[in-house]
Amino acid sequence: MNEEEKGKNVDVEMPTKADKQVHKVEHEGKNQTSKNTIAVVLASIALVAACGSAVFSYLSYEKASTPITFLNSGTDGNSANFVEGSVADIVEKVSESVTSIVTEVKTTSYYGYSQTGQAAGTGIIVSEDGYILTNKHVIDGATKIKVVLDDGTTYSDVKVMAVDPLNDVAFLKIANVSDLKAAKLGNSKTISVGQQVIAIGNALGQYQNSVTSGIVSGTGRTLIAADSSGQNTERLSDMIQTDAAINSGNSGGPLVNAAGEVIGINTATSSTAENMGFAIPISSVKGMLAQLIEKGEASRAYIGVYSVEITPEVAKEYNLPVSSGVYIFNSSLYTAVIAGSPADKAGMRDKDIITAINGEKIGFSGSLSSLIGEYKPGDTVQFAVLRDGKEIAINVTLGAYESAN
Repeated sequence: MNEEEKGKNVDVEMPTKADKQVHKVEHEGKNQTSKNTIAVVLASIALVAACGSAVFSYLSYEKASTPITFLNSGTDGNSANFVEGSVADIVEKVSESVTSIVTEVKTTSYYGYSQTGQAAGTGIIVSEDGYILTNKHVIDGATKIKVVLDDGTTYSDVKVMAVDPLNDVAFLKIANVSDLKAAKLGNSKTISVGQQVIAIGNALGQYQNSVTSGIVSGTGRTLIAADSSGQNTERLSDMIQTDAAINSGNSGGPLVNAAGEVIGINTATSSTAENMGFAIPISSVKGMLAQLIEKGEASRAYIGVYSVEITPEVAKEYNLPVSSGVYIFNSSLYTAVIAGSPADKAGMRDKDIITAINGEKIGFSGSLSSLIGEYKPGDTVQFAVLRDGKEIAINVTLGAYESAN
């Protein structure tokens, strides 16, 4: 974690006797380990670079105009199942919205010589006018970015519009296009273990739009992800686990349900176990996507508390009346509610228990961070809070992470 990151007050989960890992709900820390996390490899791939890995890069914004295709309210494709022939039909439809991303990066050899290499990953088209969703680590350190469509059409005028400072997500924009095929974004809050899914991506940086199938193996997973060098690590939470093969180069590609809706962003694969891949829930990026469409720029929403994710073990340790949600608590600080933060202004207190956000239960529909990720700074969101044995509603106007002190 760099000095800039240390200076930001964001929502953080604190350690317990059961789990001494300090981690942030809305800012996932780097270079941390825990007995309850799994070391995995970020699923992008270096093609020509001799050694080293890309550094983090935050680039400019550009004005946008065309709406994103979100899943229509009141419908949900997570209950659908594949039938004979449906996988091929879905792949044919979704593949038009899946791109290969090839980047040019500067690397340093063992002897200190600077050289240019290439790396590859995958992206998802989310608007007709050229917005692309991918992983942040796919474009880290890129000096040039090229996007290749399923039909081979190649675009070189590509900019990084925004990155999520709290998650492995980046948003790109192809200049001067208006007729791309946008993927439909589904609802990752209602996925269930065992439901059927397919993964699509630029496998090994060579095999464009490779398709694998499987099921959702688990939800709410926490893991430590590393690049191919093993030197840069990042803690990721609330991940979707799948046994659909996710290979190097698949990073940033879609995890798709049987209705052809994107429910996750393929991000990492296990370096030690077979059939264990991980994807970021798609719902957690919708807030920033909506901002890009409206304003051409985006900030991450946050509330500004330190908290502990409640599990049955944590509930027993702190004698809490519920077995899920988040407990606003920090044993090492004077207060777990950051002074002047949105939570502070709304009247949240230490030892409050947040159980739901706008009716969505934390722990069932997603983590605190993922659920807040659906909203934009300035949105007013209702939190269900347990205080002194009574449930109260607290309305919080979300703040922008970049403006946090």
